[in-house]
Amino acid sequence: MNADAAHDSALDFLAGYGHDLANGFTSHAPMVVEALASLGRPDAVRPWLDAYRPQLLPRPAPRLPLAAADWRAALGREERTADWMAFLGAELDEAPWREVLARWLPRLAPGYCGGALHGALRVAHAARALSRSETPARVRELGDALGAWAASYQTLPAAPARGASRRAPADAIAAVPLQPSGERRFRGSIVSALEGLAGFASFAPVIDWIDASAAPERAISSLTQAFARVYLGNARDALTTIVFVHGITGAAALRSLVPHTDAAGTRELIRHAWQAGAALYASFGSAAPDAAWPVGPLPEPATLAAAAVAHGDDHAIKLTAACLGEYAQLPDPVFLHAARHALGALPTAHR
Repeated sequence: MNADAAHDSALDFLAGYGHDLANGFTSHAPMVVEALASLGRPDAVRPWLDAYRPQLLPRPAPRLPLAAADWRAALGREERTADWMAFLGAELDEAPWREVLARWLPRLAPGYCGGALHGALRVAHAARALSRSETPARVRELGDALGAWAASYQTLPAAPARGASRRAPADAIAAVPLQPSGERRFRGSIVSALEGLAGFASFAPVIDWIDASAAPERAISSLTQAFARVYLGNARDALTTIVFVHGITGAAALRSLVPHTDAAGTRELIRHAWQAGAALYASFGSAAPDAAWPVGPLPEPATLAAAAVAHGDDHAIKLTAACLGEYAQLPDPVFLHAARHALGALPTAHR
């Protein structure tokens, strides 16, 4: 089975399952099957799904139709995830997917961190798949992905200031204030820690510390490079590895999102993706970027891809795909070192 057929078959299989897992966390399945396809491993899609299936929950039915005039009031209402998915699926029935995506990206950009960035990430995977081939399964997945982002929408403290000093992402991330450990509000999820930044006034100006109007390709590479260095300096255990994986993948997701919006929308996406990654650092960080630069020979991209598939962990697969994509854009070894580190830090998936 080729990559397109394997991907669409997986999406059809997943259509009967919901956004949440039995353990209360978010299903990564739609994102992982797209990542496996992008890694050129369609043979791994079905075995991975078969192993992941016991964690999946049935897809819930919509509860209350979402009115087009009242969508803002429903943002961030996770109990309305199924309603959001139905609403955006209906929009995709009426208009081309690129038009719907262009309409919703500016609306959702301020909530980039929502659901620990999984909403934006899922939309990016869906958009990348549709850019390769437009199929009913992929259009349906885009509606579900947009609905998941809208339902998990969450904003961060921001104090925009005109004329604020702009810095390169590498310099800006090094200056991000770390929330004192006694003030952190981690309660078992990344979302809870990000909510805890509400009382950390020093974080609010961070959103305007980078130049979001730079050429998107260069800006995205600078962001992923900076967050990969944060990862290497701060991923100390399984939890912090997962946390800082999202800084890299969240920034890399921009490559699949910015082609579908205008210049103003692109600036907002970059601005809020930066803010989300900086928030992960502020609420979980403990060391400067690059504090633990790895030693040893540089791993080969093909070796990393094969190792990620064999490893099986959803975060390991998604990070490896993102890092290899970023390395192809900017051949900085930081991306390969980050992917290799995650393969050693994350527990392998149960088979």
